[in-house]
Amino acid sequence: MTYSERITNKLTEAFAPTLLEVIDESEQHRGHGGYVEGGETHFKVVMKSAAMDGLSRVARQRAVYAVLKDELDERVHALALKIDGVA
Repeated sequence: MTYSERITNKLTEAFAPTLLEVIDESEQHRGHGGYVEGGETHFKVVMKSAAMDGLSRVARQRAVYAVLKDELDERVHALALKIDGVA
């Protein structure tokens, strides 16, 4: 399973989003720190979920980082987040 698939599966299970986009932006970072040949090191996540309603931006980010801890520890170097509630 790719890291993109792992991220998608974990975020779907944890937050039941109404919108989820997981975009591999690794090629844009070729030659920069954290880039690994083959990509899957730099991602952008766009997500809307009722689970995020009422949470601050920082709390939303922390919730996502907690769910994706293994991926961040293993290979994912950068994770850009655009997370909103649905309310």
